[in-house]
Amino acid sequence: MALTATMYRFAIQLSDVDRGVYETFDLPIARQPSETAEYMLTRVLAYCLEYTEGIALTEGVASGDEPAVLVRDLTGRITAWIEVGAPDADRLHRGSKLAGRAAVYTHRDPAMVLNQLAGKKIHGGDEMRIYTFGRGFIERVAEVLPRRASLSLTITERQLYLDVDDQSFSTTVEERSVS
Repeated sequence: MALTATMYRFAIQLSDVDRGVYETFDLPIARQPSETAEYMLTRVLAYCLEYTEGIALTEGVASGDEPAVLVRDLTGRITAWIEVGAPDADRLHRGSKLAGRAAVYTHRDPAMVLNQLAGKKIHGGDEMRIYTFGRGFIERVAEVLPRRASLSLTITERQLYLDVDDQSFSTTVEERSVS
């Protein structure tokens, strides 16, 4: 018998001071059986940190040829290709060519991700960014993340403040260049 995805539902209050984005929305997310809590949480954070009109979550690790998060314009054209984890160079190359902009949010060691991509041909690699969170942040939050939660997320000067129901967490969003 095949395992099915587990549904999570988050009521999110987003205040991204750095980009001037202030929104409140509900975010249902299907956690695939092969998806870790850390990967799913990184998908949620990537969605929030990239939040804009036309943004959508895909099926995550089960999405096949799509990234974890993508942004489409009003015509349906993909304008941002957002990967999570440690994608291979070919996926990033294809996504960057298709969308014109690609980024990676990772819960893994950024040095490992950068080493994996070093010397590989990636379209727009000099402009592509990898975003990481402070050591242990993702793991600490993932440990306490319930299937239904209210999340309050504030980003200011690349500092991220996250309240999960009645617990508070903070970290720095670190940015690295692929090349």
